[in-house]
Amino acid sequence: MKKLIYTGALFLALCATFTSCREEDKQDAENAMEQTGDAIEEAAQDTEEAAEGGFEAVGEAIDNAVNETEEAGEAVEDAVNEATDDDNN
Repeated sequence: MKKLIYTGALFLALCATFTSCREEDKQDAENAMEQTGDAIEEAAQDTEEAAEGGFEAVGEAIDNAVNETEEAGEAVEDAVNEATDDDNN
């Protein structure tokens, strides 16, 4: 996300550097910078939403792994109990 912000800032700086000082060009540059700012905000928001989705998926995967580990532990415990019961009979 930092790269996205730095890239946007660099792009804005380059836009300001290569624009003319005439009034018409100044307005065009302001419009271009505003559009660029809007695009950066939108990209940042999309990135944030994607990151949130990724965090949710990771959380679900961890929950599933915990559940499967608990089930495997119970199966091992059952197998140990069964094996020790057979040896005692």
